[in-house]
Amino acid sequence: MSSGLTGYLDSIKARDPAPRSRWEILLYPGVLALGLHRVAHWLYGGELYFLARLINHISRFLTAIDIHPGAKIGRNLFIDHGFVVIGESAEIGDEVTLYQHVTLGGTNPTNGEGGKRHPTIGDGVIIGSGAQVLGPIAVGARARIGANAVVTRTVPEGATMIGIPARSTLVEAEQYAKEFLPYGTPCTDVCDPAIQKHELLRSEVEQLRRRLEELTLELRRDEAAHQQERGRA
Repeated sequence: MSSGLTGYLDSIKARDPAPRSRWEILLYPGVLALGLHRVAHWLYGGELYFLARLINHISRFLTAIDIHPGAKIGRNLFIDHGFVVIGESAEIGDEVTLYQHVTLGGTNPTNGEGGKRHPTIGDGVIIGSGAQVLGPIAVGARARIGANAVVTRTVPEGATMIGIPARSTLVEAEQYAKEFLPYGTPCTDVCDPAIQKHELLRSEVEQLRRRLEELTLELRRDEAAHQQERGRA
Protein backbone atom coordinates (compact mmCIF):
# COMPACT_ATOMS: atom_id res chain seq x y z
CA MET A 1 0.00 0.00 0.00
CA SER A 2 2.84 2.35 0.89
CA SER A 3 4.59 1.72 -2.43
CA GLY A 4 1.31 2.29 -4.28
CA LEU A 5 0.78 5.64 -2.55
CA THR A 6 4.38 6.65 -3.21
CA GLY A 7 4.01 5.77 -6.88
CA TYR A 8 0.81 7.79 -7.08
CA LEU A 9 2.39 10.85 -5.49
CA ASP A 10 5.42 10.53 -7.76
CA SER A 11 3.14 10.38 -10.81
CA ILE A 12 1.60 13.70 -9.77
CA LYS A 13 5.00 15.25 -9.13
CA ALA A 14 6.05 14.24 -12.65
CA ARG A 15 3.11 16.22 -14.06
CA ASP A 16 3.20 19.21 -11.71
CA PRO A 17 6.39 21.28 -11.17
CA ALA A 18 4.94 23.14 -8.15
CA PRO A 19 5.33 20.68 -5.22
CA ARG A 20 8.68 20.36 -3.47
CA SER A 21 7.89 17.08 -1.73
CA ARG A 22 5.40 14.23 -1.53
CA TRP A 23 4.09 15.61 1.77
CA GLU A 24 3.00 18.75 -0.04
CA ILE A 25 1.10 16.70 -2.63
CA LEU A 26 -0.84 15.00 0.15
CA LEU A 27 -2.48 18.37 0.80
CA TYR A 28 -3.84 18.58 -2.75
CA PRO A 29 -7.66 18.53 -2.84
CA GLY A 30 -7.58 16.12 -5.77
CA VAL A 31 -5.63 13.56 -3.73
CA LEU A 32 -8.10 13.75 -0.84
CA ALA A 33 -11.08 13.61 -3.20
CA LEU A 34 -9.72 10.52 -4.95
CA GLY A 35 -8.96 8.79 -1.65
CA LEU A 36 -12.47 9.41 -0.36
CA HIS A 37 -13.89 8.29 -3.69
CA ARG A 38 -12.14 4.93 -3.36
CA VAL A 39 -14.02 4.39 -0.10
CA ALA A 40 -17.32 5.66 -1.51
CA HIS A 41 -16.97 3.47 -4.60
CA TRP A 42 -16.35 0.40 -2.43
CA LEU A 43 -19.50 1.15 -0.46
CA TYR A 44 -21.40 1.79 -3.69
CA GLY A 45 -20.35 -1.61 -5.00
CA GLY A 46 -21.70 -3.15 -1.80
CA GLU A 47 -25.04 -1.39 -2.41
CA LEU A 48 -24.55 0.83 0.64
CA TYR A 49 -25.73 3.79 -1.39
CA PHE A 50 -26.54 6.16 1.46
CA LEU A 51 -23.11 5.79 3.08
CA ALA A 52 -21.46 6.13 -0.32
CA ARG A 53 -23.37 9.33 -0.99
CA LEU A 54 -22.57 10.64 2.49
CA ILE A 55 -18.84 10.27 1.87
CA ASN A 56 -19.32 11.82 -1.57
CA HIS A 57 -20.94 14.91 -0.02
CA ILE A 58 -18.25 15.17 2.66
CA SER A 59 -15.60 15.01 -0.05
CA ARG A 60 -17.34 17.66 -2.11
CA PHE A 61 -17.60 19.95 0.94
CA LEU A 62 -13.90 19.55 1.74
CA THR A 63 -12.44 19.65 -1.76
CA ALA A 64 -14.98 21.28 -4.13
CA ILE A 65 -14.63 18.15 -6.28
CA ASP A 66 -17.75 16.09 -6.99
CA ILE A 67 -17.07 12.47 -7.98
CA HIS A 68 -20.13 10.25 -8.04
CA PRO A 69 -19.54 7.04 -6.06
CA GLY A 70 -20.44 4.98 -9.12
CA ALA A 71 -17.66 6.42 -11.31
CA LYS A 72 -14.88 3.97 -12.21
CA ILE A 73 -11.40 5.48 -11.94
CA GLY A 74 -8.09 3.86 -12.87
CA ARG A 75 -4.60 4.40 -11.50
CA ASN A 76 -2.88 7.75 -10.93
CA LEU A 77 -5.68 10.19 -11.73
CA PHE A 78 -4.41 13.74 -11.22
CA ILE A 79 -7.02 16.42 -10.56
CA ASP A 80 -5.22 19.76 -10.50
CA HIS A 81 -6.76 22.49 -8.30
CA GLY A 82 -10.33 21.15 -8.21
CA PHE A 83 -13.89 22.27 -9.02
CA VAL A 84 -14.29 19.10 -11.11
CA VAL A 85 -17.48 17.09 -11.69
CA ILE A 86 -17.37 13.39 -12.63
CA GLY A 87 -20.68 11.65 -13.30
CA GLU A 88 -22.02 8.29 -12.17
CA SER A 89 -21.30 6.17 -15.25
CA ALA A 90 -18.02 7.87 -16.16
CA GLU A 91 -15.02 5.59 -16.65
CA ILE A 92 -11.47 6.95 -16.40
CA GLY A 93 -8.33 5.07 -17.41
CA ASP A 94 -4.81 5.24 -16.01
CA GLU A 95 -2.54 8.31 -15.85
CA VAL A 96 -5.33 10.76 -16.72
CA THR A 97 -4.97 14.47 -15.93
CA LEU A 98 -7.92 16.79 -15.30
CA TYR A 99 -7.46 20.51 -14.75
CA GLN A 100 -9.81 22.81 -12.88
CA HIS A 101 -13.49 23.17 -13.80
CA VAL A 102 -13.61 20.04 -15.96
CA THR A 103 -16.97 18.28 -16.26
CA LEU A 104 -17.42 14.67 -17.31
CA GLY A 105 -21.16 15.07 -17.67
CA GLY A 106 -24.12 13.07 -18.83
CA THR A 107 -26.72 13.37 -21.55
CA ASN A 108 -29.76 11.37 -22.54
CA PRO A 109 -28.28 8.00 -23.63
CA THR A 110 -30.65 7.52 -26.57
CA ASN A 111 -27.70 6.76 -28.84
CA GLY A 112 -25.59 4.88 -26.28
CA GLU A 113 -25.72 1.73 -24.23
CA GLY A 114 -28.38 1.43 -21.57
CA GLY A 115 -27.50 3.15 -18.30
CA LYS A 116 -24.41 4.77 -19.78
CA ARG A 117 -24.78 8.55 -19.64
CA HIS A 118 -21.21 9.72 -19.12
CA PRO A 119 -17.95 9.51 -21.08
CA THR A 120 -15.22 6.89 -21.06
CA ILE A 121 -11.73 8.42 -20.85
CA GLY A 122 -8.75 6.44 -22.14
CA ASP A 123 -5.28 6.09 -20.63
CA GLY A 124 -3.02 9.14 -20.60
CA VAL A 125 -5.70 11.63 -21.61
CA ILE A 126 -5.22 15.30 -20.68
CA ILE A 127 -8.29 17.52 -20.30
CA GLY A 128 -7.67 21.26 -20.03
CA SER A 129 -9.33 23.67 -17.63
CA GLY A 130 -12.99 24.41 -18.20
CA ALA A 131 -13.49 21.63 -20.74
CA GLN A 132 -16.82 19.80 -20.87
CA VAL A 133 -16.92 16.18 -22.06
CA LEU A 134 -20.57 15.22 -22.34
CA GLY A 135 -22.48 12.04 -23.02
CA PRO A 136 -21.71 8.33 -23.47
CA ILE A 137 -18.74 8.96 -25.76
CA ALA A 138 -15.19 7.63 -25.74
CA VAL A 139 -12.02 9.72 -25.57
CA GLY A 140 -9.16 7.68 -27.01
CA ALA A 141 -5.86 7.07 -25.24
CA ARG A 142 -3.41 10.00 -25.19
CA ALA A 143 -6.01 12.37 -26.57
CA ARG A 144 -5.84 16.00 -25.47
CA ILE A 145 -8.81 18.25 -24.83
CA GLY A 146 -8.02 21.97 -24.86
CA ALA A 147 -9.26 24.49 -22.32
CA ASN A 148 -12.99 25.34 -22.49
CA ALA A 149 -13.63 22.83 -25.29
CA VAL A 150 -17.06 21.17 -25.42
CA VAL A 151 -16.77 17.56 -26.57
CA THR A 152 -19.95 15.70 -27.55
CA ARG A 153 -18.56 13.16 -30.03
CA THR A 154 -16.08 10.30 -29.77
CA VAL A 155 -12.45 11.44 -29.86
CA PRO A 156 -9.91 9.29 -31.75
CA GLU A 157 -6.79 8.04 -30.02
CA GLY A 158 -4.07 10.69 -29.90
CA ALA A 159 -6.28 13.50 -31.22
CA THR A 160 -6.11 17.09 -29.99
CA MET A 161 -9.53 18.73 -29.66
CA ILE A 162 -10.28 22.42 -29.16
CA GLY A 163 -13.21 24.80 -29.58
CA ILE A 164 -17.01 24.78 -29.24
CA PRO A 165 -18.04 22.31 -30.45
CA ALA A 166 -14.68 20.59 -30.14
CA ARG A 167 -12.89 19.75 -33.37
CA SER A 168 -9.57 18.15 -34.11
CA THR A 169 -6.56 20.32 -34.79
CA LEU A 170 -2.94 19.79 -35.79
CA VAL A 171 -0.15 19.73 -33.22
CA GLU A 172 3.53 20.03 -34.07
CA ALA A 173 5.30 16.66 -34.03
CA GLU A 174 7.80 17.71 -31.36
CA GLN A 175 4.92 18.71 -29.10
CA TYR A 176 2.98 15.47 -29.63
CA ALA A 177 6.08 13.37 -28.96
CA LYS A 178 6.32 14.66 -25.40
CA GLU A 179 5.18 12.24 -22.71
CA PHE A 180 3.17 14.95 -20.96
CA LEU A 181 1.91 18.25 -22.33
CA PRO A 182 0.61 20.61 -19.61
CA TYR A 183 -2.93 21.91 -20.10
CA GLY A 184 -3.56 19.51 -22.97
CA THR A 185 -2.46 21.70 -25.88
CA PRO A 186 0.53 23.96 -26.66
CA CYS A 187 0.00 27.53 -25.50
CA THR A 188 0.33 29.03 -28.98
CA ASP A 189 -2.08 30.26 -31.62
CA VAL A 190 -0.74 27.77 -34.16
CA CYS A 191 -3.26 25.12 -33.10
CA ASP A 192 -6.34 27.32 -33.48
CA PRO A 193 -8.38 25.96 -36.42
CA ALA A 194 -9.62 29.47 -37.24
CA ILE A 195 -6.04 30.72 -37.52
CA GLN A 196 -5.09 27.66 -39.57
CA LYS A 197 -7.93 28.39 -42.02
CA HIS A 198 -6.88 32.04 -42.17
CA GLU A 199 -3.31 31.04 -42.98
CA LEU A 200 -4.50 28.65 -45.71
CA LEU A 201 -6.66 31.39 -47.25
CA ARG A 202 -3.78 33.86 -47.06
CA SER A 203 -1.52 31.35 -48.80
CA GLU A 204 -4.08 30.78 -51.55
CA VAL A 205 -4.50 34.55 -52.06
CA GLU A 206 -0.71 34.93 -52.39
CA GLN A 207 -0.62 32.14 -54.97
CA LEU A 208 -3.47 33.73 -56.94
CA ARG A 209 -1.74 37.11 -56.77
CA ARG A 210 1.50 35.69 -58.14
CA ARG A 211 -0.39 33.88 -60.89
CA LEU A 212 -2.23 37.11 -61.81
CA GLU A 213 1.07 38.98 -62.03
CA GLU A 214 2.47 36.25 -64.30
CA LEU A 215 -0.60 36.39 -66.57
CA THR A 216 -0.46 40.20 -66.67
CA LEU A 217 3.21 40.08 -67.67
CA GLU A 218 2.48 37.50 -70.39
CA LEU A 219 -0.39 39.65 -71.70
CA ARG A 220 1.84 42.72 -71.89
CA ARG A 221 4.49 40.75 -73.77
CA ASP A 222 1.89 39.48 -76.24
CA GLU A 223 0.57 43.03 -76.79
CA ALA A 224 4.10 44.36 -77.33
CA ALA A 225 4.87 41.59 -79.82
CA HIS A 226 1.58 42.22 -81.62
CA GLN A 227 2.34 45.96 -81.91
CA GLN A 228 5.78 45.21 -83.33
CA GLU A 229 4.27 42.96 -85.99
CA ARG A 230 1.76 45.69 -86.94
CA GLY A 231 4.55 48.25 -87.15
CA ARG A 232 6.51 46.05 -89.55
CA ALA A 233 3.42 45.57 -91.68
